This record gives sequence, structure tokens and C-alpha cells, in this order.
Amino acid sequence: MLQITNATVLDGTGAPAYQSDVTIDDGRITVIGTAAPTEKTIDASGLVLSPGFIDMHAHSDLQILANPDHTAKVSQGVTLEVLGQDGLSFAPIDDPTRAAVRRQIAGWNGEPDDFDFSWDSVEGYLARLDQGIACNAAYLVPQGTLRMMVVGTENRPATPAELDEMKRLLAEGLQQGALGMSSGLTYTPGMFATTDELVELCTIVAEYGGYYSPHQRSYGKNALDAYGEMIDVAQRSGCALHLTHATMNFEPNRGRGVDLLQMIDDGLAQGVDITTDTYPYLPGATTLAAILPSWTSAGGPDALLARLQDPQDRERITHELEEIGTDGCHGCVTDWNTIEIGGVKNPALSGAVGNTVAEIAAGLGKTPSWVFFDLLVRDNLATTILQHVGHEENVRAIMQHPTHTGGSDAILVGGKPHPRAWGTFPRYLAHYVRELGVLELADCVHHLTGRPARRLGLTDRGLIREGYHADLVLFDPATVKDTATFANPRQQAEGIPWVLVGGVPVIENGVRTDALPGRAIRRAPTP
Repeated sequence: MLQITNATVLDGTGAPAYQSDVTIDDGRITVIGTAAPTEKTIDASGLVLSPGFIDMHAHSDLQILANPDHTAKVSQGVTLEVLGQDGLSFAPIDDPTRAAVRRQIAGWNGEPDDFDFSWDSVEGYLARLDQGIACNAAYLVPQGTLRMMVVGTENRPATPAELDEMKRLLAEGLQQGALGMSSGLTYTPGMFATTDELVELCTIVAEYGGYYSPHQRSYGKNALDAYGEMIDVAQRSGCALHLTHATMNFEPNRGRGVDLLQMIDDGLAQGVDITTDTYPYLPGATTLAAILPSWTSAGGPDALLARLQDPQDRERITHELEEIGTDGCHGCVTDWNTIEIGGVKNPALSGAVGNTVAEIAAGLGKTPSWVFFDLLVRDNLATTILQHVGHEENVRAIMQHPTHTGGSDAILVGGKPHPRAWGTFPRYLAHYVRELGVLELADCVHHLTGRPARRLGLTDRGLIREGYHADLVLFDPATVKDTATFANPRQQAEGIPWVLVGGVPVIENGVRTDALPGRAIRRAPTP
């Protein structure tokens, strides 16, 4: 048994704080209030006791297994993260698809040495998580991986038989515990799905009480049309919709966050179940290959690399990037000054990390497009980037909306990953609560705990309640602070001395313990 004494409790509902002791036994909260003393106590004087934070958009699919210490996340107070994002992940999967996906998203997950891929199903992947991880993890079936397995990487509609097979695999994954489905509609091959195909798949998700989490077709020039398509999919299928990393980026969307929120409000008024998540930063992060026009990806990575080395294809790609605007760059003309190299796989390219494509080009006396092609080919498509395309007014408006939850969208690998990998949740508490007052503290905690738990359908997590799992965070509201920066992104937050997963400390007096109490969180069986 463990007792937390003298705590200022924010219970995850948004209600005002209250003072109380909290007793934990066998991984659950047993008493809120006065109870018999226990052998082990934590004096929480001056600290806020909150439910553990839920990261609604994580890219730790392999890293949480290959590097189970996972300090980047648990040191922020994250006790649950949702994996399988952006339509590309590792379950369900077959051997040819596994090889292709590993290569395509090496920039998200790295390529761990001697890694044991001894699963091919959602059930198998969740069982691997159950062997012991730092925090809990839930999973979404990735629509792009389904399409790669069944249809391949061709740009064409699925046949009726292929669609039936994707629906079968999706239903199987949901039966095995996945909480819903994700899509990556600017990534191969998920981008090749029609709206009708997505509706058909989401109908299956709805039957199992899950939710749809799409990376939509545009966050730039055509963002509102892309959001409209996702709301239409949800409305036609009856599926709950979670608009992940919901934002309005690039110059055409400056100040237009309010337009997105009006669209969400209109959808809610029509009965569509909509939630959102965001990260509290302006730059985004993805792979360098992601900004290519979609036609270049047909046929898979080898076909793409061949096109990148063909002079005529290079000329066409450059024209589309620099003069027309590609769907990969969200319909916007590429500004090479906004694209900073975040990580490379090839050590010979490490000097590029931390510089923009424009800066590298100037230093070499080459054109930006030459640098772009050179990096992609020499790094075998694994290069990651930061895109400095966000707008503060949009970030603030969206995070205040009542559908909002927190998601890091964190990539943990690379020489200079986005600081959101280490700083997302303390940044909400420090910058947007204490410094700017954009959110009230109790409301912010609700955004990061109780509200996402409700979206995930969890009935015994996300709140401080007797009988709930003891996934808890103790933080100092006066000193909590993200220290991760773009120059030094792997820096542990300050002011978060204790994090408990299932009642077991994973952060104790600010130091990572060796505990691995996390497990897979499965969808509750359909009644």
C-alpha cells in the first residue's frame, strides 16, 4: 500500500482543486480522504495530484519496446499513449508489408537492431506490450497498412473483394483490442483511398464502438475541405471522429483556426461525435519524403527512389514543389527556409541536422531542390524534418475548444527531434496555463486526462476516483516547466517529481526508476 498525503487534488473533471490524502493498493485508488497510515507515504505538500496524462497521438510503436526506459514520455507525466497513428504501423501485418512499412516510417520509429518482430496481428502486438513497458499503451488499426497488405501501393480504388478483406482485417483487429482506426491520407498508400472506401471502413469501426483518427488530406491550402471530408465520413458511417494534430498551418491559414472551430461546432450540432488533439508548438514534424507529390510514391519505396534519380522526374517534382504546390506539402508552394532537418539515418549526413534546406544549399552552392533529392536518396528516405509553418493564434484558439485533448505527435528518434517528444505536457501547464493564462489549470488537466479517457472509452482511468487505476502525476504548479528546446530537445521537464503507473513509481523524486508497470489497454468487448 502507498499513501499520498497533503495533496492538492485536481481530479480530471475540470472541477476546482481540493485538499486530500489518497491511498493506493494493488494498483488502484482505494481511499480518497483520511485513512489508516501506510508503510510508504509520499508527502505532496505544495504539489498538485492529477490523473496521469494521456498522449492521444504517439509514434512510439517500436521505441516503447526497443527502449523501454521511455523517459521522454513518463518524465512528462504521460501514463498512457495511443499508438498506431497516421495509418502506418505494425499490426496487423505480413512479412512483405512489414519490410515496406519499416522502411517507409524509419524516420518515425528508427530501425532498432536485432528487433524481434514475432507478431503479425493486433493481438500479438498487444501481447508484446504486455511483457512490460514504461507506461500504458493503446492501439489503432492503421488503414494504410491494411491497404498495403490487401491492395498494394498502387494508386487505384480497392475492388469490392479487396475492400471486404480490409474490413475483415479491421474487424479482427478491433475484436483483438484496438480502440479504433487511423489513417494517413498524405502518406502512401492510405492517400489512395476514396471517401467511400473510408466510409465503408469506418462503418466497421462504429459497429465496435471505436473511433476514427485521421491524418487528413491537407493541413494547408485545402485544410477546410479536408476537415469537411472527415466530418462527412463520420456522419455517413456513424463513427466517432477524433481530428488528430488538428491545426491550420501554412500561410493561407493564418488566423483561420476559428473557421475550423465553426466547422466542428456545426458538425457537433448535426450529431457528429467529434474530438480533437493538438501539441502546443508552432512547427510540425514529419519525414522529408512526405512533402513529395503523391504520384511519386506509387509502387513503393524502390519506385520512388528511382524517380528521385531520374532527371525528367526531378524536373517535374521541382516544378510542382516550387511553383505549383504539391499535395505532399498540403497544396502550398514549398518554402525551403521553413524545412529544417531533424534527423538522418546515414551518419555521413549528420552535418545537415539542425539546418534548413535553404541553409544547406547556400553552404554547398547548390539549389535547394538538389539538396532535397540528395538527402532523400543518400538517406534512403529516412530523413525527418521540422516544418516551421504554424500560427500562434490558431494554436491558442483550438486548444481552448471544448473538444480539445493533448497529443504530442512525438518522434523520439533522430539527431534533433521536435522538443514535443520531451516537453508537450509540461509546456501546456507552464506556458499556456501559468505564463499566458490561455487555459485555467483545472481545465487544462481535464483536457489532458478525463476528456481523452472518455474519448477512448475508458471507465476506470483518467480521473481520481476510488476504484480507478492509480495512474497519477504529482507536479508543482509554480515550477513545472518544459526545458526541451529546438537546439537541445532531449531535456527532462522540471517540476514533475512523481509519476505512478498502476501505483508503481516510474519517476521518483524526479528520477526514472527501472519499473516497467505499463501494459496494453484494450477496447472493452462489445456488449
